Amino acid sequence: MSEPVVTATDGSPSATAAVRWAADDAARRTVPLLIVHVVERWPYGISAFPPPGWQDAMAEAGDRILAEAAKAATERRPGIDVSTELTGGTPSEILRERASSTSEIVIGSRGTGGFAEALLGSAVLRLAGHVRGAVVVVKAGQDGPGEEIVVGVDGSPDGEAALGFAFEQARLRGVVLRAVCAWHVPLHTVMPESVHDVTGIQHEQQRVVAERLAPWRDLYPGVEVVEEVTYGHPVSALTDVSGRAALLVVGSRGLGAVGSMVLGSVSRDVLHHARCPVAVVRP
Repeated sequence: MSEPVVTATDGSPSATAAVRWAADDAARRTVPLLIVHVVERWPYGISAFPPPGWQDAMAEAGDRILAEAAKAATERRPGIDVSTELTGGTPSEILRERASSTSEIVIGSRGTGGFAEALLGSAVLRLAGHVRGAVVVVKAGQDGPGEEIVVGVDGSPDGEAALGFAFEQARLRGVVLRAVCAWHVPLHTVMPESVHDVTGIQHEQQRVVAERLAPWRDLYPGVEVVEEVTYGHPVSALTDVSGRAALLVVGSRGLGAVGSMVLGSVSRDVLHHARCPVAVVRP
């Protein structure tokens, strides 16, 4: 059987948007959809003494949440193969376990209870940086079609997985792929006599982007590609074009802009400010 698309839900608006996005992608890829709800441990640090019936109540609530999510998925994409799973633990731990049997995990960027902690800040970066394949982060209201796929490009071999994922998404949707490379020179190196060097750097970045894209163009001849090499901050460059995108794709590690985007504060800025779903793809 083909690997399913896995999504997690806690019943929040962003989780519902993630379920709908995952249903769309499962239908495009003709693979099953698995929707997971995690019943978290008793949250008050006294694990041996939860209130009587607490676990049963949480399981009943989880069943309702899963039923609503499955309904949302099948209403969005009638005919897809949907299954649900109710399990215990923490969302980040469970999703890392499920990553071994899927190439794509789709999560909401905000939620209720533990999901607010699990899917924001360092936890989402740990999930995206340590599981294989793609982690797609969706905010409420971001499950629309969009006009193109945007991918961040740098000179790192680790970015190849992101390029492959982005090309496949563009092919499945029949939309343009916009490859964005944003670069900037550190302030202490920008001197009046370096103007010509900056121009040379721009040309070199264009060459690197064209070189990185060439084999993927050969593999996906039907995908129209727009190359965009710009001088500026990577967050600004990518979020500026995210408003018309169906998906913004970045690698989990890399050099320069894309590397810092995923591993540090720039990553959080992109996840918070991008106006479309963001996919972090690890080789």
